[in-house]
Amino acid sequence: MVRFHGFPPTGRTIKLELPVMHSVDASCIQQENTGTERTAIIGIAALTPRAVGAEAYWTWVRDKSDGMREPAHWAPGEPVVDVARFGIPPVQARSMARLQLLMLEAADQCLTDAGAGRAGGDDRTDVVVGTCFGLDRQYANALRIAGSGYAREVERAALTLGSPEAAENASQAADELRGLLRRTLGAAPHDRVGEMASTIPARIASAFGLRGRTLAVESADATSFLALAQAIGSLRAGLADRALVVTGQLRESGVLSSLLRSKGLLGPAAHADGLSEGVGALLLKPLAAAEQDGDRIYATIADWHVRHRGRPGAFRHEVSAERHRDTIRAAHRSAGAGTGTVGYVERAGTAADEADDSELAALEAEFVAAAPVFGTVRDRIGRTFAHAGLAAVTTAALALHHRTLPAHRTRSGPVAAASWAPPEDSAPRRAAVTGASFTGTLCHLVLEEHVPRPHTPRHHADRGRTEVARAVPRGAGLPEPIAVIAYGGRFADAENADAYWQLMLDGHDRLRPVPADRLDRELHYAPGALSLNRSYTELGGHAAVPQSPPRGTGIGAERYAAMDAAQRMTLAVAAELFGRRAGRPLTGRGLIALASNLGLAADRQAHVDGSLGELEDRVRELTAFKALSTPEVERLLDTARRTYGRPAGPTPDTLDGALASGSAALLAGVYGLEAVPLAVEAACASSLAALDAAMTALRNGTADYALAGGVELPCSARDMALCSALGLLSHTRITPFDTDADGFTPGDGCALFLLKRQADAERDGDEIVALLTGMGAANDAKSLIAPDVEGQVRAMRQAFAQVPHAPSEVDYLEAHGTGTKVGDRVEIAATGRVYGGPERTRPLEIGSAKGFVGHTFAAAGGAGLLRTLLALRTATLPPNTNLHHPNPALELDTLPAVLGTRAKAWPAAPGRPRRAAVSSFGTGGINYHLLVEELSPVTGGPGRPNALRDDEPKDGTGLPR
Repeated sequence: MVRFHGFPPTGRTIKLELPVMHSVDASCIQQENTGTERTAIIGIAALTPRAVGAEAYWTWVRDKSDGMREPAHWAPGEPVVDVARFGIPPVQARSMARLQLLMLEAADQCLTDAGAGRAGGDDRTDVVVGTCFGLDRQYANALRIAGSGYAREVERAALTLGSPEAAENASQAADELRGLLRRTLGAAPHDRVGEMASTIPARIASAFGLRGRTLAVESADATSFLALAQAIGSLRAGLADRALVVTGQLRESGVLSSLLRSKGLLGPAAHADGLSEGVGALLLKPLAAAEQDGDRIYATIADWHVRHRGRPGAFRHEVSAERHRDTIRAAHRSAGAGTGTVGYVERAGTAADEADDSELAALEAEFVAAAPVFGTVRDRIGRTFAHAGLAAVTTAALALHHRTLPAHRTRSGPVAAASWAPPEDSAPRRAAVTGASFTGTLCHLVLEEHVPRPHTPRHHADRGRTEVARAVPRGAGLPEPIAVIAYGGRFADAENADAYWQLMLDGHDRLRPVPADRLDRELHYAPGALSLNRSYTELGGHAAVPQSPPRGTGIGAERYAAMDAAQRMTLAVAAELFGRRAGRPLTGRGLIALASNLGLAADRQAHVDGSLGELEDRVRELTAFKALSTPEVERLLDTARRTYGRPAGPTPDTLDGALASGSAALLAGVYGLEAVPLAVEAACASSLAALDAAMTALRNGTADYALAGGVELPCSARDMALCSALGLLSHTRITPFDTDADGFTPGDGCALFLLKRQADAERDGDEIVALLTGMGAANDAKSLIAPDVEGQVRAMRQAFAQVPHAPSEVDYLEAHGTGTKVGDRVEIAATGRVYGGPERTRPLEIGSAKGFVGHTFAAAGGAGLLRTLLALRTATLPPNTNLHHPNPALELDTLPAVLGTRAKAWPAAPGRPRRAAVSSFGTGGINYHLLVEELSPVTGGPGRPNALRDDEPKDGTGLPR
């Protein structure tokens, strides 16, 4: 008997497995029998060096069958993108990444193709961007700041050369080199914003008035598959009406190909089988809504399946054909579409040789009954890595739309494009798309042609809509609460969550001068001055990076040394989290969603190391050394090279350490988890964006458990200089909500949370720390820098649409609290709009962890949630610190709200649990709001007391003994 997925009223998926079989006869499986709603593709954009535009792309992939001999790249300055038509101020345009321009163009093409245009005020369209590795502005900024140190070594080498001319001009040469780097690499106050991956979806949202969820994701060469999964998950959860997915891969650094080649992912020759460039976009919509609106539908995504097997050791492709076959079967089971009706299979083609062979063997075995045409997008546009999956889906969708099988290669030779005959049983034409990642992730999607059905079109004004939100009647179809069952954290000098909580109870900040190995005062510190290369503050919530792996991880010294500092920090916090579970295993499908900067420091450093030859060429051209002979210049360069440090060549471990999603893949491997790794960036709201992705996956049933959180280490010369250039940092120290607040202080940190659906946690006997009940997300779509009351209010109200209680029943708000006058005032104004009013019987308590440990960027929401969980766990309201004169402009009395300066007991209101909220807002107008509550008032639930009684023994941290 064939069984299907079904959706009970809670929105949770129940998996009813099919009997194991090698292929499924689709004659007995029809679309109307499945519980999953199809997702319509209603807009397409494609930009490649070979073809620009959906129609040109289709012509190219339809007729192209032979393999590409050389990678395809755009020439400098191509394609031309008109910045002015997107309303971008010139001061910001100078700091824009090249990929941002191309993705703006792709978004414009896609929305225009769908007939959407620039509607404006669209609260229900998400923007999800997928990209991998650093952007050109990240590499340029890193080289410019690191180049200042190299210029100092050139000056020192000139002084020791023994040449009077060299010694006399040494200082001039260093200044000349620094100036040359600023001019050629570019330098502007907005560089910190312009280089961020999350600025791309934020810019798209702003340009087209899209105010839904806004985030960037990365999962190595499975990136675009995971971007599509995030978008479809949001649509199916009812969190959005449309989703714009934009993915792209550019070759922004010459070192990238060498990193990929050292891993065995590219051919050995520098010119053959290298990394190609490409950008594209898809606009997605639930099928029923698309049909009702009369949208042109290219094809529908029936369903997908993504899986990952955590394995110890270096990252590598899955080479098990049986694992590939399991993934294919699972996708077709959940789609209710058997492999026997698939007429075309498109391969993303990112795998290395052995893995590529196993993938093909699995496909041939599973689709033996259908004998479909096999195509490979790699043969048409080259290896586009992060973009490969979306390019493959685009190709399959266009093939279905045009009812044409593209040209392809067989063992007998090339075969021309041909008409695609309909299936004999009158079922829709079907296609499949498959791909894999070198981290071990496997992906498979099922697509169908669209067969129009009778419908009643909506009124034109209602088309396309239904990161405003509709109120949900209490008790009616609310999403299931998500249980936090373990946690860990590391911030400033607090090396675990217990020490972090003790820090809060002590009431004093941990902001200190950043160590010299992070901030070279001679090069990068200029108190009281605005500079593009220097910081005007030396304070930070600096956290020491672990120097050895946790016990039992089995990680060798060489591999550990190649890890990015963020990966090491994540590994240490994960050891704390899993230590709290006392070895209890996790079973089923998982997701590891970790927030971070998508361009890791190790990636940028690899670029800097690979650019040493370029720096030396610049020195050879300096006018200050024109009087020196060629041998003298070469001796000088040799001396500078030795003192600066000769970079080591890349190893297979180097790429692993440069990958943002490598932190998640690392945890999956070390702990043997069947969990898909995903890196998320949503600026300073990144941690809550990662938690949102995890909660959505749990509620949709695509994950049985999730590990989510964030990590970033911005106490560095690069981050502090770039933030100072825009005037974001405090000249003294961060003081949220104080009259003297003048900016934030950076802080290092990491927080991780293990999540399950509440019912599953209770069934498994897990300790439930607290419940996550609602998550709202929105984009204000107005400014990349200035916060907006309306955007924050939308996020808050969306969260409350998911819970059966009013804002007046929330006791405590862990605020974003960046310590900027505008930011603090806007946040309290938005809070008053939602939380204020006559229904509130006691003042809302407001606090911010940033005053204690600084602004930890991608980890900021994690710091806030961890503090909130520990406050609930100990029934203690945490204090603010350095709050001497609350800003009267906040008008707290009208809310009413209070800013506590000492820890105090948190009394429970009669008949209800203690409730809290966490806000996290990011550059680009990205807003997230999370609702949290204890399991029950006083006695708690299965397995543990949730709130401490007054007579319960406590240790110095306020936690149970």
